[in-house]
Amino acid sequence: MLPVTRLIGSIRRGEIRWLNYLLASVLALGSDAALFLLLLDSGLAPMPASAVGYCAGILVHWLVSSRLVFADGAAARGTGERHRQKMLFVGSALVGLAVTTAIVGTGSAFGFDPRLAKLAAIVVSFQTTYLLRRHIVFRATAT
Repeated sequence: MLPVTRLIGSIRRGEIRWLNYLLASVLALGSDAALFLLLLDSGLAPMPASAVGYCAGILVHWLVSSRLVFADGAAARGTGERHRQKMLFVGSALVGLAVTTAIVGTGSAFGFDPRLAKLAAIVVSFQTTYLLRRHIVFRATAT
């Protein structure tokens, strides 16, 4: 019976981790959007405002992910392994960006409403970055 109990516990921890990741993503998206709108209102052009907002979102996501979601797999601060994780984290964000733009671009090319394509892209990109971060970026002891 003990292996079944372990399996159930592992599944529950995985669900909690996924929900925590969802929370981190919502916070990061909120930071990105809020800064983007603030910069637009202050007169910055849309492209640089979008880039700055996106970078802020990545930073917020790193802070929450490395301290809450994947704390058990985060390397010690000031180590080469921590630097490697940060670079992989940014890489995973760029993969998410590529997935999002590819889905929106493809959807638009096929005549889909870009807003619906963006919603689909958010779902796919979210799951893609979660899996990359869980299994590659914080792979050391993440469960």
